[in-house]
Amino acid sequence: MREYSQELVNALQAQQEEVDLNGTQIIVKVNPEETRAGYLDPYELKLMKKGAQKQQEAPAVPLSPEEQLQLVRDSMGFPNRNLNTVEIYTGYERVKLGDNEVGLWRYYPRKSMRKPGKPCLIYIHGGGWIGGTVFAVENPCRLIAELADAVVFNIDYSLAPEHKFPNGFNDCFNAVQYIYEHAEEYGIDRNRIAVGGDSAGGNLSAAVATKDRDLGTGMVAQQVLIYPCVTFLNGVNGYRWELSQFEMADEQRAMIDPMLGIGRPTDADPELRKGWESYLPSEEELRNPYVSPLLADSKGLPRTLCIGAEFDGLRIQSEMYSRQLAAAGVPVKTIRYKGCTHAFIDRLGFVPQAEDLCIEIVNALKALK
Repeated sequence: MREYSQELVNALQAQQEEVDLNGTQIIVKVNPEETRAGYLDPYELKLMKKGAQKQQEAPAVPLSPEEQLQLVRDSMGFPNRNLNTVEIYTGYERVKLGDNEVGLWRYYPRKSMRKPGKPCLIYIHGGGWIGGTVFAVENPCRLIAELADAVVFNIDYSLAPEHKFPNGFNDCFNAVQYIYEHAEEYGIDRNRIAVGGDSAGGNLSAAVATKDRDLGTGMVAQQVLIYPCVTFLNGVNGYRWELSQFEMADEQRAMIDPMLGIGRPTDADPELRKGWESYLPSEEELRNPYVSPLLADSKGLPRTLCIGAEFDGLRIQSEMYSRQLAAAGVPVKTIRYKGCTHAFIDRLGFVPQAEDLCIEIVNALKALK
């Protein structure tokens, strides 16, 4: 059951007009229930208030580093809703890929399970490379599988800091290669394979598409980048993070400003964002194009759907990446969801933008030929 009306999703779907924002052609999707500039979406605001109340009620307890990491991991994701209207089958297998065993979940409609040549989305979950789970995005994956009549994979890749780069990246690339090579067995058209993910998963998706282009393997027909991190560095390739690029209503500034932490450079080093130490084995890897796809040549990359949220600290770099892709001749559709914050796809059934985003991904899959 949805916490919003179907009319709101219809209204978001109707918004397809591009505007030029800082040199990037963007579709700005606005919830008609809150059109004022600088304000949170009312459904996001409701959830944030509930979350703030629970945080105040939680007792402060000293934790070891291991307990802190587990607490961070446990806090990721959101208990979203299953919006499917047909039966979706779930498959699971563990496959030896490279040096690791990788879990592959897949979802497909029962009604077309024996139909060959279906489109495919290979989804890579977010979680800052250190957390997140396949379970947080199962409902979006299932909904996409139904609406696109597709096979949707959900990769359970290795996490840092136990398995630092390139472990998780290799897991994702090897999984794409494995699925591509076994396309007929899964009922997939290998010419209609998309790779996508959110946040760190968006980073890994862009890196996989870049390596696929570099090797000339031609496995990825579409990349779906949902508020992706495309660099840890500030002040590179025309990208610079500035707080002034976020318009915030004064009465909500105290709630919005903390939401911009992801992507914000540290005070100690304004040219570098925090968090890379957990994922990377050394600082030298920061300029690796499979870590920072923004630093790679964008020519020859697959068509792209790039998604941003207005109050997400990663929005500036993801929109900058869209501009770079377009300048390199890559077909790009860029969407900014007004009033939304990072990780909103996790809130399927609670915010209408998450469902609209699933439909946008479905439309991109259906457009693959």
